Amino acid sequence: MKNGLAEPAVQRIVKGIAAVYPEFDSHQFVELALKGLEELELKQRVTHIIEVLQQTLPEDFAKTCQILTALPQHWDRGDPDDSLRGFAIWPVTDYVAVAGIEQPQLAYQALAALSPLFSAEFAIRPFIEKHPEQSWEQLLAWTTSDDEHLRRLASEGCRPRLPWGAQLKELIADPAPVFPVLEALKNDSSLYVRRSVANNLNDIAKDHPEQVLALCLAWQQSASSDLQWLIKHATRSLVKQGHPKSFPLLGYTAEPKVEIEEFALLNSEVAMGETLSFAVALRAQKPQQKFVVDYALHFMKANGKTAAKVFKLKNVNLAEGEMFAMEKSHSFKAISTRRYYPGEHFVAIHINGQEQARLAFTLNA
Repeated sequence: MKNGLAEPAVQRIVKGIAAVYPEFDSHQFVELALKGLEELELKQRVTHIIEVLQQTLPEDFAKTCQILTALPQHWDRGDPDDSLRGFAIWPVTDYVAVAGIEQPQLAYQALAALSPLFSAEFAIRPFIEKHPEQSWEQLLAWTTSDDEHLRRLASEGCRPRLPWGAQLKELIADPAPVFPVLEALKNDSSLYVRRSVANNLNDIAKDHPEQVLALCLAWQQSASSDLQWLIKHATRSLVKQGHPKSFPLLGYTAEPKVEIEEFALLNSEVAMGETLSFAVALRAQKPQQKFVVDYALHFMKANGKTAAKVFKLKNVNLAEGEMFAMEKSHSFKAISTRRYYPGEHFVAIHINGQEQARLAFTLNA
């Protein structure tokens, strides 16, 4: 992804700023921005270009704010087929949180202008920390904007555990300030916004599950199909963790009675790069039960211990005596997000988040 902030992105930044600010020293910016850029990783590139912007844009943030708010009219949005085309504006947006941190009202104007080009979710967070009262007032104001990008920014920017962003530790401890923002957006017309609300709640549920479940239960009383989807998406981690209150909330049987008639490995030894296969068969022991079937892999770690990760299998609806059966394969091909270690692993079947049975298998180097 770091290639989204390479020379083409630098040239797009220059082109846009120079169109608004003719005095901009484009040659100096390009020279400074490209110096050592190739050796840097993605977030380092963002920081590097911010530092170059500090050297080349006016020190007076009021003047810089005028440049930035006019920039979208002249911005080259890049190749529509390039999934990383939005990255070019990222350091420009985050620059606002550096240069404008002492002038929040001006900074909010700049972020509002720039956010539709990518997102200002990272840039708004330093303002939430340093100017909380003004920032919450602004976030609530954005919830009523005609622009879905600003409504999403109101939610995404205050996610306590935003991926790639600095954690907002005060909100991790007490998420109360977030709830009015989410309340205002829960029935938003845009899926883009509703997805952010769900992700925000999913963040909060990692530290305050009971608060999230209580809120979702209150929302459910008169929920549209869109809000029902939001509630389901917001509680996905609680479902994976097997939190008992999450299942009735989503319409599943609170305590399903199910017999495991078969759970077997189709191969008990797996080589790196190959696939584990298993079969499972369940029979309902009570009338009309709806429940969630998942499987968990207990991966061997470098320290010789195992750690589990839960994977989706099937949502099942069975009458008494009916059977659910399926085979499943899981690949152990190398991926960038997980390192595999040889040794004894386990695969387990979960029903409504509770382990029902497990089997051991060996992963060979």
